[in-house]
Amino acid sequence: MAEIKDLMRGVVCDALNDFIASKGGESVAADKIVVQTTPNPEMGDLGVPLFAFAKALRMGPPQIAGEVCKIICEKYADRAKECGEFLAVGPYVNLKLNKADQAGSILKKIAEQGEKYGSLNADGKAHLEGRKVMVEFSSPNTNKPLHLGHLRNDALGESVSRILKAAGAEVCKVDLINNRGVHICKSMLAYKWFHEEKGDTPESLGMKGDHFVGQCYVEFDRWLKGEKDKPETAHPEASQQAEDMLIKWEAGDPEVRALWQKMNDWTLEGVKETYDRTGVSFDRFYFESETYLKGKDEILKGLEKGVFFKADDGSVRIDVTDVVGKGKDEDNHEKVLLRKDGTSVYITQDIGTAISRHGDWAFNQLVYVVASEQNYHFKILFHILKKLGFDWAEKLYHLSYGLVNLPSGRMKSREGTIVDADDLIDSLHADALKAIEERGRDGEVDADDVAEKVALGALHYYLLQATPIKDMLFNPEESLSFNGNTGPYLQYMGARINSILAKAKASGVVSGSDHCDLLKEADEWELIKGLGDFPAVVAKAAENLDPSVMTAYIYELSKNFSKFYQNCSIVNAESHELKGARLFLAECTLTVMKKALGLVLVPYLEKM
Repeated sequence: MAEIKDLMRGVVCDALNDFIASKGGESVAADKIVVQTTPNPEMGDLGVPLFAFAKALRMGPPQIAGEVCKIICEKYADRAKECGEFLAVGPYVNLKLNKADQAGSILKKIAEQGEKYGSLNADGKAHLEGRKVMVEFSSPNTNKPLHLGHLRNDALGESVSRILKAAGAEVCKVDLINNRGVHICKSMLAYKWFHEEKGDTPESLGMKGDHFVGQCYVEFDRWLKGEKDKPETAHPEASQQAEDMLIKWEAGDPEVRALWQKMNDWTLEGVKETYDRTGVSFDRFYFESETYLKGKDEILKGLEKGVFFKADDGSVRIDVTDVVGKGKDEDNHEKVLLRKDGTSVYITQDIGTAISRHGDWAFNQLVYVVASEQNYHFKILFHILKKLGFDWAEKLYHLSYGLVNLPSGRMKSREGTIVDADDLIDSLHADALKAIEERGRDGEVDADDVAEKVALGALHYYLLQATPIKDMLFNPEESLSFNGNTGPYLQYMGARINSILAKAKASGVVSGSDHCDLLKEADEWELIKGLGDFPAVVAKAAENLDPSVMTAYIYELSKNFSKFYQNCSIVNAESHELKGARLFLAECTLTVMKKALGLVLVPYLEKM
């Protein structure tokens, strides 16, 4: 469909410019011509609205549409035939496609390209050929396990990376492990106080390493605050003890460093198990313990060049008023980059890390998948890197996403109310297994394997179907529904198509691409048009860095297939040729469905 849209855009643009020229106006560029899908197929398949040109031409859009169609018929008839029939419908120039030609063209392309379908544009080239994109996501802390917020972050980062790859970009996925700081020391102190003497380990307690370290973090907070309504049981000195341990860590104290390494390893082993379970992977890992000092030299170089300035208190700063506006008292907004004692701040680390990453892998775009709470931070970070003269800084992008919680409320890891990722997936798995058993399918499939894939499909699809920037509530019960706009429903549709193919072939139907011109029914055509749109959907999702574009597409495709199968029988079609063409259409649908599901982390199931 992308090729036809481009052809239509070109024909309408040329005819419109001829008409504008006859009125003494200035020509318009092709990108001003918007091609839309019409709401009523009887009036055409594609349409170009002409409202935008009414003022300049001092004519009503319907009159402009009529004149443009007249010019197309008189001057561009040969090119128009390649598309179909052009019609003036109110304020639109509509196009009725030559369905016989287009059906065969779209379906044969899917069959020929297979897994590559969707990745190539009309010229046979990848949409984002030549683009190198680094995507940073997840960024766990080594004092606790992954939680629901990480699951949204991971789903976005992994899905965006897959979509970018599908669009032809070279992608490098990176994970910055936050493995230093006072919060890490809090878990370490709790371990020393409550577990070290007993020789507790994750293995001895039968726990994942990240869960055990996270438990230590909660224990520290309870020790610090004491029992509820019993202030005498609080230990406020614990905060200073954690600060003192951090000082020892930064000084390289052997005992502190050894405990730090052991507990970091426990956490990372557990976190990587969760990554494996959810299908998330990385090409490179960066560790804050190795990057937190980076950036200081760059700030000092910038100070020499006059990019930054030294304040009266001795700190090094930059004026960021142009980026974030005035301060509370209408003063210029300044950001500290080095404290007066010469030590770095958090953004200094990020400056150094970004520069180091470009040295490691020369990206031309870097995408940070980080919650919207950090919008301010990234505005300033990108501004500083541009000021330092790095040309690639123009392509830095903060994929900002909203908070995600359960209906029961917001998570607080210090208080032990965190929604643990593993526990949530286990719960979804158990509920999915129960549903499979109730349906009486547990003897026909590997129920445990299917339940795990249904749980992951439910989770990922629910997290990705909302646009990233929106805050959202994750409703486990809704996510697991086998009806409606959910991951399990789409998995069911994939399994259903697979079953339909098997039954049709068992009954002797032979798939064939030679008679696609027989696919003329309205439901057949809607399905074919949807399949033809897939390359444009991949390109749009990649450019917008938005998986919700893909989830919406898959749901619509599933609904269109359901209508097709309900109204257009394969096995009972009136001729062998039509049976083969419809079976071919179903095969092409499954090809696209499987690829699209993979892009949004929903496992495909042959049976369920």
